Order: sequence, then C-alpha cells, then structure tokens
Amino acid sequence: MRPVFIREVNAFFSSIIGYVAIGVFLAACWLFLWLMPESNFLDYGYASLDKFFELAPLLLMLLIPAVTMRSFADEVRSGTIEWLFTKPLSDLQIILGKYFAALALVAFALLPTLLYVYSISNLATEGVALDSGAIIGSYIGLFFLAAGFTAIGIFCSSISGNQVVSFLVALCACFLLYMGFEALSRIPSFSGGADYYLSMIGMQFHYSSISRGLIDTRDVIYFLSVITLFIALTRIALARRAV
Repeated sequence: MRPVFIREVNAFFSSIIGYVAIGVFLAACWLFLWLMPESNFLDYGYASLDKFFELAPLLLMLLIPAVTMRSFADEVRSGTIEWLFTKPLSDLQIILGKYFAALALVAFALLPTLLYVYSISNLATEGVALDSGAIIGSYIGLFFLAAGFTAIGIFCSSISGNQVVSFLVALCACFLLYMGFEALSRIPSFSGGADYYLSMIGMQFHYSSISRGLIDTRDVIYFLSVITLFIALTRIALARRAV
C-alpha cells in the first residue's frame, strides 16, 4: 500500500492540476469568508467560524472530485491499470493506497484554514473566547465528511476511463448524498416521521451533529459505513474491469 500512496502523492504534486485544485479551494475560501458581503466574517458580528463550516462542505464537493478524478480513470486511459495489478499487492491495498493518498492531499488543503481560527480569535472582543469545543468538533466532522467524499470520488474514478466524466459523476454523487436527502426530508408530504429518517441517510445530518462539539458514535459509524461501502464498490468495479 505504501508504494501506491507515495506514487499517488508524487503524481499529484508533479501535475499543475493538483496545485490549481488546492489553490482554487483556498482562494474561494478567502473570497467568500473575507470579501463577499453575505458570508464574510467581518459582517457576521460574532467571533465564530460558523460561516466557514457552512461553506467548506460545498467547496470540498469541488475539490475532492478534482483530486480523485485521475485515481483510476487515468490508469484506465493510459493502459497502466493492468501493470498496476501485476504488482505484488492485493486489490484492496491498491485501492487503499490511492484512497489515503487522496485523503492526505485533502487534509493538506485544509491545514491553511487553521489560520482562520487565529484570525478570528484576534478579531474577537477582548475577554470573548472562541468556542473551542465546537471548532474542534467541526474540524473532526469536516475530516469525516472529506473522508466520505474521497471514497465516493475514488469509486466514481473506477467506473470511468475519462477524468472529466469521473469528476462530474463524483460531484453529483457527493451533492446528492450530502444535500439530496436533506432536501427530500423537507418535502411537506414526508413531515411527521419519514422526514427524520430521510435526513439521517444524508451526510449533512451527521456532519451537523458532530459540528456541535459532541462526538456521537452513531455519526462516526455512519461515516465509516459510507467509506467502507464505496471502497467495497470500487473493488467490485475494478474486479469487473479485470474480467
């Protein structure tokens, strides 16, 4: 698994696409959180990172498909997928090597956002402290969400030999799983019972739950289940390609 991990990280940073993807993500964060009138920190009036944690999942929906789109699609297009599977590694080791490489790159993109914590704490009124529990919980929730999106992106890359198609399918899948069930639960005909269960299927419900600062094992199990499901689907998709 380690050789695949190192190979993927090196391939990402040897391509301009990697730098552009991370740069666009950080630039969009800065633009929305410091300049845009309806979402910037300065107009919010409170020493809080709520705006960032509301915006970050939407931006991750763009960043993560861009990071994962080449994982297997590029191997299929270039014909190196057969060479890769001749290595003394199991299918699962190859998939996990690519998965953890993509997740590490996403975590690398999130690291600079920690500067927002420092900035907002300095802008806060003297004697007013940030809610550190909620911030830590939100970052944990954001990491689990990114891990789930990455598993989806890896799967979408395994079912197509075209990077653009992989990007678009992953973008739609992440959007539907994050916001689709939440939107479905708000339909009036589902109110009074089914709305709660529909909401629980979506990622937004569990991300919001962790972001409150209380780590519920049910939310952790949900994200681990999503990751496991899409890793398993990736393995099945690659096995069918090999037949």
